[in-house]
Amino acid sequence: MEQAWFNAILYGWLPGTIIGCLGGIIGTAAGVLAPRGKARRFVLSLQLSAIVISAAFLAAGVAALAASQPYAVWYSLLLPGIGGSVLFCALFPLLRRSYAQAEMRKSKAADL
Repeated sequence: MEQAWFNAILYGWLPGTIIGCLGGIIGTAAGVLAPRGKARRFVLSLQLSAIVISAAFLAAGVAALAASQPYAVWYSLLLPGIGGSVLFCALFPLLRRSYAQAEMRKSKAADL
């Protein structure tokens, strides 16, 4: 077996923590700002950065699995990679739709 890339006991929690914190920040920002139509570029940029980071963890997890790394190494990379990729990619269209609805409400209110 190959040498482990990192000590999974010490650092195995880090990828999940990063994805979890990003999810909390994006969820809070989206929940507060999207229905009001505010800070669209900021919120969507956060969402896209979370997708990229999740995809990087997913790629690292697949590489670790292919390199025969110990279970704790590839699992701690693959789990937040898969979870984050699925979650953030699935929520991106909903977030864009929320901003579109807010824009529609603003235009209807301006017409009245």
